[in-house]
Amino acid sequence: MALRSFGKDPETNGDHCPTVWFDEDKQEFVFQGWKADEALQAQCLETGPIPDTEAVVRLPARMVQQIREACNAADGAPVR
Repeated sequence: MALRSFGKDPETNGDHCPTVWFDEDKQEFVFQGWKADEALQAQCLETGPIPDTEAVVRLPARMVQQIREACNAADGAPVR
């Protein structure tokens, strides 16, 4: 697996924090985030079921740069 890291939440201590990766082999985004609480899960379930093989996670908006860089990598654009 060619997992490429795009960074952690810039406002955490670098331990146990949201992180963004891109799996170049599978062409998939990989996110580590905070687990959704029951209220958020309930809101998401209004759209449809969440399979046991999936999860709802939260990432802070301040990580938009890391997410944008991962999206650029997925598109084959140069990463800045």
